[in-house]
Amino acid sequence: MAQLIADRRDIDFVLYEQFDAEALTRYPKYREFNRKLFDMVINEARNFGIKEILPTFSAGDKEGARFDSGKVTVPECFQRAYKLFMEGEWILMRENPEYGGQGLPHMIAQAAFEYLVGANFALAAFGTLTHGAAKLIELYGTEEQKRLFLGPMYSGKWTGTMLLTEPQAGSDVGALTTTAVRNPDGTFSITGNKIFITSGEHNLTENIVHPVLARIEGAPAGTKGISLFIVPKYRVNPDGSLGEFNDVVCTGIEHKMGLHASPTCSLTLGGKGKCQGLLLGKENQGMPIMFHMMNEARLDVGAQGFTHGSAAYLYALNYARERRQGRDLAAKADDASQVPIIQHPDVRRMLIQMKAYVEGMRSFIYYVARCFDRKANAADEAERQYWSDLTELLTPIVKAYCSERGFDVCTLAVQVYGGYGYTQEYPVEQLLRDCKITSIYEGTNGIQAMDLLGRKLAMKNGTVFSALIQEIRKSLMKAETVPALDVLVRAVSQAVDAMEKAGEALRQKSRSLEFRTAFAFAHPFLEICGDVILAWMLLDRAAISYPKRAELAGADTPEAIQDAVAANRNAAFYDGQIRTATWFIRSILPITMGKIAALNNGSRAAVLIDEKGFGGM
Repeated sequence: MAQLIADRRDIDFVLYEQFDAEALTRYPKYREFNRKLFDMVINEARNFGIKEILPTFSAGDKEGARFDSGKVTVPECFQRAYKLFMEGEWILMRENPEYGGQGLPHMIAQAAFEYLVGANFALAAFGTLTHGAAKLIELYGTEEQKRLFLGPMYSGKWTGTMLLTEPQAGSDVGALTTTAVRNPDGTFSITGNKIFITSGEHNLTENIVHPVLARIEGAPAGTKGISLFIVPKYRVNPDGSLGEFNDVVCTGIEHKMGLHASPTCSLTLGGKGKCQGLLLGKENQGMPIMFHMMNEARLDVGAQGFTHGSAAYLYALNYARERRQGRDLAAKADDASQVPIIQHPDVRRMLIQMKAYVEGMRSFIYYVARCFDRKANAADEAERQYWSDLTELLTPIVKAYCSERGFDVCTLAVQVYGGYGYTQEYPVEQLLRDCKITSIYEGTNGIQAMDLLGRKLAMKNGTVFSALIQEIRKSLMKAETVPALDVLVRAVSQAVDAMEKAGEALRQKSRSLEFRTAFAFAHPFLEICGDVILAWMLLDRAAISYPKRAELAGADTPEAIQDAVAANRNAAFYDGQIRTATWFIRSILPITMGKIAALNNGSRAAVLIDEKGFGGM
């Protein structure tokens, strides 16, 4: 079953052959690690994911979270799994040993999370959200706040959330109405209502710590007047013990398309006037502080979309190898035997499309994790800022593109299964449902596209986007050393040039009187960026794989390669990398060029059509 969560051979390829994770051990921060230790962590995550988390996937979905009189009960099977998740200190993989963390590189933690999130995100979400909330307190909290909250949260004894959304203020956070009134003891009385709160109430842990956005009385309107508060479900006494209930009441949970086991709560704060919060950071700085957590969450959401797609692809691949249906197209006899559906060309088309997206996304996500590692170990401030800027630019693309392509892969997986894929008998139906939310929460993908166009393209007058282009061109220069890939290199190079020109033109248009038209094309441009980045990643994979395949074959001839692929799993793996890159660049990238042509045409129809022209009543 291990291969049905994540592909370990491909993970190792990305870590050690594409991005040289072992080189990280040369940094002082990671000098106590080596590949053996990295592999031990990933192996343990795989074993834990398979043995303890995966059994909760279907069972948790069927039982679901339940609400009764302000209390939320999670599926019973979550209790043991979460306890083991907490004992395994999986929340602490990347954290400083000063707080009990393992201090692992982001790339290695990302590999481990493939197995944890891939096994059942509804369960793993309790840990990922807690990490984000605790990180805010670590970065912006007072020493007293760190003393009281970090230990229980990083250990998983208490969980954390994120309270932004309100009924009248969804993506428009500045319209929130939750208020904070100063108390004589330095605390604040919090009053308001929040909705769509993941893990906002449950019976897994004894306390839940809520970072809450609210406006202090007299603060400016809009986002400039928002502050951030630590609001625990139970107040915390000076000695760290739990005090009285803090008037945070769950009024209901959502009945959702997917993630049935993950409670999505509506919360009332201060309904009886007894909700107290502690100011986190400075007054009116709530949004800049919360954006730290939101950016981390957006990267995690992109990875969630990818892991759902990865699992769905592997399930579909396994099914296609076993399911016998129809006859080979070359068979002439009416009584020819049925063949595994993987032999049918249309099924192969779907599988290679899924494979290309999954492997390209894995490389993309690990590349961003590598940017984090380089930032954390930069030799000077200029280098640190370079990798920080690149991460900021890539964040909306990772979130939006990987969430959408992950869902697309899940859709194709259902199609491979045929009618069975539409039933609850097989896991791809649930993966499809669970994955859909990733394109919606933590800022819808339309908002990510607006962020890319309105903010990220303009960072430092466009020089950050130019830096990304240069990073891609460095890889193209490396791929040029493999003559057999010349056609692919030229195609990717042309796409990069076209993307760069289209991006600059769109950026200029967004500052003109045609800004509405520009933003109507923001999402198509984000898709273009994602396609080109995947082509870059897949071409890089092919450039690494080509000489290794030739070495295993002993000669770079079709006959020798065919024999090697048939006899050697590594040769087959490297051959698969080359053919997958070829398929994506020759079959998907031309569509991307069409998207660029459509963007350059700049049709204004979407912004000019009258509301009545859309139809309806």
